[in-house]
Amino acid sequence: MRLDSLQARQRLIVRQKVTFAINRYLVSAANPDGSEGDLVAFAEQKRIALKEQVAIYTDQTKSELVCSFKARSVLDLGATYDVTAADGSPIGLFRKDFGASLLRSTWIVDQLGHPEVVGQERNPIVAVVRRVWDFLPFVNAVPFAWPYHFDFTAADRPVLSVTKKIGLRDRYLVDLPAPWLDRRLAIAMTVALDALQSR
Repeated sequence: MRLDSLQARQRLIVRQKVTFAINRYLVSAANPDGSEGDLVAFAEQKRIALKEQVAIYTDQTKSELVCSFKARSVLDLGATYDVTAADGSPIGLFRKDFGASLLRSTWIVDQLGHPEVVGQERNPIVAVVRRVWDFLPFVNAVPFAWPYHFDFTAADRPVLSVTKKIGLRDRYLVDLPAPWLDRRLAIAMTVALDALQSR
């Protein structure tokens, strides 16, 4: 898909496909009725890696790279992830605010030439309950898909929202009200919310 066509999208759907050693993500345009439309991107992440890196392609053939993101350091709880275009030029970065995330997961997104964007879990009660659950003996061994709903703002204006839909596979509705936000950066951040949130 052409970059200008991707940039015009105001709503995307990201769906995870789980395999043995690789997480894959299908990014589709959202149809007016909420169903998945045309595939606009395909992301792939190896689960066992010292330094996290995710490549995002135009489709599942992986013949054309759209962008990628990579951690600057190894196993850092507050790691910064650089997002680069197919030609290696910088698009922006994102990082987890470790201190703020102790009670409510918080991510910072920086796009070159634009104000800082802050994203937090939408529901502070769910955030606290999820953390308590993780500390209870034996209980956290029970598989439970906690919702990850995030709202990203800049100067109190909505920029990006990611809403996890309930289902057997992780599926996210991504709203993009800010026309200036690079959709490649938004896709990278959404994939990271699924791939990196629990780390």
